[in-house]
Amino acid sequence: MEPIKKLRGEHCLNIFVSYELKNSLIQLAKKYDRTTADIVRAVLKIGIPMMEGISEAEEMMIKEYMQLFRKLRQVKHLKE
Repeated sequence: MEPIKKLRGEHCLNIFVSYELKNSLIQLAKKYDRTTADIVRAVLKIGIPMMEGISEAEEMMIKEYMQLFRKLRQVKHLKE
């Protein structure tokens, strides 16, 4: 694996969020005595693996559904 070349400012990410989401992040930061940036980093670190797991689960679900659909179609064809 090639080492990461760190350039100044290259790690920054600007995003637009709803007022409600921003308010939720600010409230979490206050509740846990952290900065809003700390909360955003934590949410991203936790959320990325979770989303990857959800994506894998969706792919598996679609694959299984398609197999089930094919089997049901074969059974229906055999009954005719």
